[in-house]
Amino acid sequence: MKALKIKIHWPSIVSRGLLFSLIWWFLTDGAAASWWIGVPAVLLAATVSTVLVPPVPLAWFELLRFVLFFLTRSLLGGVDVARRAFQPNMPINPDLVEYSLQLPPGLPQVFMANIVSLLPGTLCASLHQNVLKVHVLDKQTDFLTELKTVEQHVARILNLSLHNP
Repeated sequence: MKALKIKIHWPSIVSRGLLFSLIWWFLTDGAAASWWIGVPAVLLAATVSTVLVPPVPLAWFELLRFVLFFLTRSLLGGVDVARRAFQPNMPINPDLVEYSLQLPPGLPQVFMANIVSLLPGTLCASLHQNVLKVHVLDKQTDFLTELKTVEQHVARILNLSLHNP
């Protein structure tokens, strides 16, 4: 039986520990008594998360650019969805489309699928063998360009280059 070799990445454990501590502090309204449970929980969560999801180098400037892109698209998409919902004839033309991903398998594709699901008017239905099945609210919109743009943002955030399928 092979031994499991785990590489400990201390900077990632520390940064995740700080993030999880902040989350714990928010969840408990800063109650000092909660840290008896919080400290072990945060340490365990930071360590286990580093083993299960290895550290990924992020391009922080690209992440900030993506946040602006995401907020803008969410606002515009939300207005569009609301406009459609309040019109008497409810102008929607839903469809389930397949999008071939150029991102490498694993965390990048999962991140992409989750982002697509957060944008108004799209919902990731499945991810299998580099193909993302997406439910779109209106197949007449230019959703393919939107998906390509999101994929390019994800690639830049994770310092990856896209490959042609």
